[in-house]
Amino acid sequence: MKNQKTARRIFLALILIVVVLILLSTVFATVPTGHTGVVTTLGKVEDYIYDEGLHFKLPWQKVTNMDNRTQRAIVTTEASSSDIQQVDVLCSVNYSVDRETSQKLFGNVGASYYETVMEPRIYNDIKTVFANYSAENLIACRSELADKIAELLMPEMKAYGIAVSSVSIENLDFSDAFTEAVEAKQVAEQDKLRAATVQAQKTLEAEAEAKRQVIAAEADAEITRIQAEVAQFAGEKEAAKNQKLSENMNELLIAYNFIEKWNGKLPTIYSGSSEGMLPILNINPSDLPELSEEMNDAE
Repeated sequence: MKNQKTARRIFLALILIVVVLILLSTVFATVPTGHTGVVTTLGKVEDYIYDEGLHFKLPWQKVTNMDNRTQRAIVTTEASSSDIQQVDVLCSVNYSVDRETSQKLFGNVGASYYETVMEPRIYNDIKTVFANYSAENLIACRSELADKIAELLMPEMKAYGIAVSSVSIENLDFSDAFTEAVEAKQVAEQDKLRAATVQAQKTLEAEAEAKRQVIAAEADAEITRIQAEVAQFAGEKEAAKNQKLSENMNELLIAYNFIEKWNGKLPTIYSGSSEGMLPILNINPSDLPELSEEMNDAE
């Protein structure tokens, strides 16, 4: 009997502990770091929130934790370009829930706000933006596409208390036929650019050669002109010299020319009676300086 009473007391104590724990779990709530606690009383959302930590609440109240940290959503969808090309889009969106309006978001949309309002808007904005670009431009404008999607999505989410911080286009996947066509066009453009470069090089070389020939022709013409002027000057000088010589042509000049050509040998036999005169030549030695001076003037 004593053992039965002891066992009964232990059992009642355990039941009491369980009841106390259950009661404690209904009057205390824990809010993790980076979250806010939205309080509902019998289904009604209160106009205040709980910050991180342990909080007391009434047993008939419920606390729902809303994540306020930056979250990343990745969506995959199909979109069409302006030229009706289908493209598979992989897009990522970084966003966070405003702490002060967490209870409004929970009250108006619920805890599954992403699936309810955000994800559909992302799909719709992607399709809207992509429809304004041709398939080729989609490939080259990924950053611009992300900015355009963000411009549409940010004000839409702000109305719910959700802040969109960034949008990124992670990948674009086109049909095999379109990809092959783009690659073929790029190869053709590269070949065209290469041919244009070669032609431009040839044109430059031809122009350079033409300029070189023009410069060479001008140089030759200048040389010919200079030579003609030199020849003309030399001719004029020679004519002046001849004229001077003709003006001074006299017996002394004739004698001087004879002396210039004389080898310096005297004949073994000569005759003459004038004293002081050179044999053969009838020139007075005193006249030689005058003759030399006249020749210098003629030159």
